This record gives sequence, structure tokens and C-alpha cells, in this order.
Amino acid sequence: MPSPSSRDTKVLWLARLEYRFHAWREKRARASGRRPTVAAFPGYGSTQWVRVLGRVLIPPKAKRRERGDYAGVRGWRSFAAVPIAHATVTVTIDGVAHEVAADRGGVIDAVLPATMAPGWQTVTMSVEDSEAVDARIFVVGDDVRFGVISDVDDTVMVTALPRPFVAAWNSFVLNEHARQPVPGMAVLLERLARDNPGAPILYLSTGAWNVAPTLVRFQRRHLFPLGAMLLTDWGPTHDRWFRSGKAHKQENLRRLAEEFPDIDWLLIGDDGQHDDEIYTEFTIQHPDQVAAVAIRRLTPAEAVLAGGRTAVDDHSAAGVPWVTGDDGADLLERLTDVDIVRDVPTSS
Repeated sequence: MPSPSSRDTKVLWLARLEYRFHAWREKRARASGRRPTVAAFPGYGSTQWVRVLGRVLIPPKAKRRERGDYAGVRGWRSFAAVPIAHATVTVTIDGVAHEVAADRGGVIDAVLPATMAPGWQTVTMSVEDSEAVDARIFVVGDDVRFGVISDVDDTVMVTALPRPFVAAWNSFVLNEHARQPVPGMAVLLERLARDNPGAPILYLSTGAWNVAPTLVRFQRRHLFPLGAMLLTDWGPTHDRWFRSGKAHKQENLRRLAEEFPDIDWLLIGDDGQHDDEIYTEFTIQHPDQVAAVAIRRLTPAEAVLAGGRTAVDDHSAAGVPWVTGDDGADLLERLTDVDIVRDVPTSS
């Protein structure tokens, strides 16, 4: 059995190999006349700062002209794009230009000072001599006290993660037209957004940044409220074969708790991965910042594909109500019972 040091050396070597591979692809793409652009993703912020999210890449050549900022393409083309490591990106906010650096995977994730009004606002991002692209930012007002953090895989979208073959099929082959929403989840999230004007809705997923355009199109197609997407990057790091999705969720939850100390979060997930464990830990550490937890129960078939499920029932943890349901309609009813969603009187 290899020692930890030899294992880490192999992982570091693999990470370096990945970097060299992308550098070789970038050189070939530039030699053919293609240039980098920015794929801007929805971000969020306060009235004093914004968190801008996006990715610098050279997209593959399109066989036909595509329309719109997130025109429908199959998932493999997102992964075929060449990420541009450590690119310098110009972010312009209300006429003020800021330079930020993408990471080695081309991902832009930067917090910048800004004075902006609450609600959806627009900033621009550009790289090298490319045309500036708009990036939407949801600015949270100083008086907002409620927000929603939702998982994506098997919570709003049926993906049957983390089974490798199903995950690969969904990511590389299918487009948003073939992906199925979890019944009732769009209605639940839209109801929460309508009942809580100005409340941020964030989608926290272990999915790769490559699929962000597909997720945005999926949200629009199935009428989910638009929100910032907090995704991760696949591939080796200096000490791991693959990035930890669990750690990614834990780190972003802690970050949001620090960024918005006055907001009580409704945490939405499913019982097929680590959501129950992650949300339990966060609730114990931040009981005053969790309004409730809502866990969707997978169907028996989904549970098999997801490698099992966690036994979760309606209960209370650290004084925080936990509710469970088979779909969005069930969760809406349970959240109404615990006064997270306001009951709407029926007319006689």
C-alpha cells in the first residue's frame, strides 16, 4: 500500500499534468485564431460589495450559429472549452474598472467593493480584447432577514448523482431540454421568492463550473427563480485526486454565514448525498442563522442510483425545524405547517 507521501506526490503530478494539457490546448486554440472570452455567471453581494463569478475560456468552434447568452448546446461542449489559467479579467462596476485574476481552472471568483442598490444589478467582464459581457449580480438589501440556499442535484433537478456513469451522461451528453425538474420545486422556490421580496436565492451544488450555462438555461426553461450558482471545479488538486464536494458546500455555507450575519437561511437538500450531515453541522454551529431545513426524500429508484439514502424524518435540531417530503408540493405543505411559508386562505 503506498504511503501518504507517495500518494500525494502522484496527485501533485496529476495536477501538473492537467495544467500542462490545458496549456497545450490553449496554445493550439490561439494558433488557430480563437481567442478567450468570459462566461459570466449570476453572482451576489451586499450594498457595499459584490461577489462576481465566471470563467475564462476559449469555446469550441460552433457548427452553427447559436443565439442568446446561453444558447442550447449539449453538455460535452462545455467540457470541450479550453480553460484559460490565471487570466487577467477586467470587471467594470458603475464605470469603475477592477482587474482580477482567474484561477488555474479559469474560474473567476472575486469580491469587489461596490455601492449598489438592492435587487438585480449588472456589471461587465472582459478579458484581453474580447467584447465585454454582462454579469448579473443580486444585491441583498441591508434590511433583508431571510434567504434560501438550495442544493441542485436531485433536489431541483433529477440527476441521480453521484453514480459515475449517470453523472457523466447528464454532464457530457444531455442538454437542459432532456433534464427533468423535481416536481413542485420550481413552484416552492418561486413561492418563497414571492413571499420574501429581496431575499437571496442561491444554488449550492457539487457540480462543475462547466455545466453552469446549462443550469442557467434549465432554470429559465422550468421557471425557477434566478439565483447565484456556487459550483466547484473538477480534477486533481495538490493533495487530492478530486475536489471534495462536501468541503465545497461546508466552506460556502460558512462563508455565507459570515457575509450575511443577520440573515436566517432556509436550507433545502435531499437525503441522497451529504446534505443532512452538512446541514446538521451548520445548524449546530449557527442555530441563530437557520430558519429551517427542508429535505427531499428520493424515490426508491433514485436512492439506488445515488448509492443509498440517509434516514431523515421531520424533527427539530438546535431549535430549528426540519421537514421532509417527496417533492416540492410536500415540502411546501410542511414549510407552511412550521410557518416558514405563509398560509394562503382559500376562498369559499
